[in-house]
Amino acid sequence: MDQPLEESSDSFSREDLLTQLNETRKQLTECEKMASLGQLTAGIVHEIKNPLNFINNFSELTSDLVKELMEFKEKLSSSLPPGEATYLEELLNDLGSNVQKIKEHGIRAESIIRGMLLYAHGKSGERLPTDINAMLAEYVNLGYHGMRASDNMFNIKMESNYDPSIGMINVVPQDIGRVFLNLINNACYSTLMKKKSSTGNYSPILFTATKNLGDRVEIRVRDNGNGIPPAVMGKIFNPFFTTKPAGFGTGLGLSISFDIIVNEHHGEIKVDTKEGEFAEFIITLPTENI
Repeated sequence: MDQPLEESSDSFSREDLLTQLNETRKQLTECEKMASLGQLTAGIVHEIKNPLNFINNFSELTSDLVKELMEFKEKLSSSLPPGEATYLEELLNDLGSNVQKIKEHGIRAESIIRGMLLYAHGKSGERLPTDINAMLAEYVNLGYHGMRASDNMFNIKMESNYDPSIGMINVVPQDIGRVFLNLINNACYSTLMKKKSSTGNYSPILFTATKNLGDRVEIRVRDNGNGIPPAVMGKIFNPFFTTKPAGFGTGLGLSISFDIIVNEHHGEIKVDTKEGEFAEFIITLPTENI
C-alpha cells in the first residue's frame, strides 16, 4: 500500500501558498484598477483640454486688449482729472498683471495635460524623435503635482542640470514617460516618508539631470530620501516586489521600467543608493535605433 507523501521541511505550507496567491490576486486587481484609472484619466484630460484652450486663447486676446486700452488711455490722459487718470492706469496695470498670471498658469496646465496625454496614449512601439530634456522636465512637474494632490503638505526642492546638446533622440515617448513618472513618483514618496519621520531640519530634494555621451544619453533621477536597504537591492526590479504599504504600490513600476529601458530600448538602468541618505537611478539610452 502506497504511503502518503510527506511535505519536506523546506517546502511551502498550504497556508503560505494561499497567502501568496491572495497577495498576487490583490496586486493584479490593483493593476486592473490602475488601467481603468488610466482610461478615466485620459477621458478627463481630453474634456479639460477644450476649456483650457479657451482660457489660453482668450487670455492672449485679453492681453492684447489691455495693451490697446493702455494706448487709448494715453490719448485720454490730458482730458481726465489727475486723480482719475492715475486710478485708470492702476486698474489697467492690475488687469494686465492678472491676465499675465492666467496666461502663465494656463501654459503650465497645458504642459501638464500634454504630459498626461503622452502617458495615457500613443501607439505602442512607435519610436518618435523626442526632446528628452523637455519630457523629463514635464514629468517632474507632473509627478510633483500628483504627490501634492495626494498630500497638500508635500513640498520638495527641484534641481536640474539638462545637457542642451542632446537634441532629439528616437524613443517610444509614452513608454519612456512611464519610466520617468515612476522614478519621480518613487523619489517624491521616499522624501515624503523621510520628512514625516524626520525630527530635524530635513529638506527634500529631487535632482534630475541629462548628459550627452555621444552614442548614448544618460538620465539621472536622484532624491535625498530614505534610500534602498541592501537587503532588498536584488529584488527591486522583480515583478510585484514593493516596500510600500498596501494601497501605495503594486510592485510593478520598476519591473516595467526595467523592461522598457533594457528590453525595448536596449539601454541600461542602474541604481546608486545609501540607506537613509539617497537613491539615484541612472538610465542610459542609445541615441540610434537598435
